[in-house]
Amino acid sequence: MAVKMRLTRLGKHKAPCYRIVVADSRTPRDGKVIDTVGHYDPTRQPAELVVNVDKAKDWILKGVQPTETVKALLVQAGAMEKSEKLSPSKTNPKKKKG
Repeated sequence: MAVKMRLTRLGKHKAPCYRIVVADSRTPRDGKVIDTVGHYDPTRQPAELVVNVDKAKDWILKGVQPTETVKALLVQAGAMEKSEKLSPSKTNPKKKKG
């Protein structure tokens, strides 16, 4: 079973807020979750980020893979160390002709 730490969406139309959850990667975005680690509200000024750092570190030690967005939020909250690159480049740079 592939388990991921990802965001699940809450809130009204054009007013999103998110929960940081641990879920099976095969379940839908807003489907069944295993555990809730925190929440993130980007609509507030400044954006509100609340993470249970102990719970997040525990899940990461168990082998849960966070998504790119959650990884950036965990780095911001201090639950993870920032790596040189958060993710590999998805596109190849264009080569100049001529």
